[in-house]
Amino acid sequence: MESTIHATQAIVTLDVPIPEIIWGWMITLNMWAKSIGTGVILVGAFLLYRHKKDEMPNLRWIMPLLAFVFLNIFLLFTLTDLHQPYRMIHIFTHPHWTSAITVGAWMASLFLLLITIMLIIGIGEAFPGVPFKGCKLTAWGRKNGGLYDKIFPFVVFLAIPVTLYTAIIMAESSARELWQAPAEVMQMMWAAFMAGSAALILVSGNWSREARRDLAMVLAIATFFSFMMYMGEYFFSFKSAEAEATLEYVHAGGPYNIEFWFGMVLGFIIPFFIAVANMKSDNKTLLRFAAILALVGLYMAKDVWLKIPQMLPLS
Repeated sequence: MESTIHATQAIVTLDVPIPEIIWGWMITLNMWAKSIGTGVILVGAFLLYRHKKDEMPNLRWIMPLLAFVFLNIFLLFTLTDLHQPYRMIHIFTHPHWTSAITVGAWMASLFLLLITIMLIIGIGEAFPGVPFKGCKLTAWGRKNGGLYDKIFPFVVFLAIPVTLYTAIIMAESSARELWQAPAEVMQMMWAAFMAGSAALILVSGNWSREARRDLAMVLAIATFFSFMMYMGEYFFSFKSAEAEATLEYVHAGGPYNIEFWFGMVLGFIIPFFIAVANMKSDNKTLLRFAAILALVGLYMAKDVWLKIPQMLPLS
């Protein structure tokens, strides 16, 4: 609604509620895929520190492969959601370093480049006879095997800001009190450990029992603290009237209440108890079931947490 004030010739624009959710399933999938892509690197680094390579024979190539696939899903849906996706090139040609989006895009691109190099080396070591652009991956991988270990610390370092910068973008959204930076940063970090351990559990069939026990331990810790973060905000967000009003979309019942609690039970509570039990008795099938539930529940929880703040009219 616009009206001209003749005394000043100023145009006054009145805010009106946006009648739809702007950040929908694409952004949920974006954050979920990013958690897997960065999480497998963080959890994989922990496993390589704790165990010998022989105990996890496929980790050196399956870890960068999972990261490569899910980071490209993350970047694809980020680009798809933009109203002018071709303007993405301006982030690289005319960067503004005060923008979290610009810094995040540069870090994610460098992160993906290094992971691609690790993937080529890892595949070259694991599959000697596979050709790649006219040459043998085996020869290239063996010659540059040391490069894998040299760039891996930088990849681990980059995984942390890449998984966290989305929390900064969400916290910068005006009048969205539920997306507070400290809480969102911790949620993103625990989501990465949760999704990374769950993804690696699904490919750990031929790993040692000790390695799977550590994966179960990481999954148990991540699900526990993620659940505590959500419960803390769910029950104790009364200091902010806007956050409290936002959470009424969950508290008052309805579809978001059901989705939220399904996500909590499927993604956090059940996997926690299965993972704790699996630390004592090795059950591959049950642990994989817990990993699948954790990934499904994490998506549901992120979906609710992303959508409900957008349902409160800003005017």
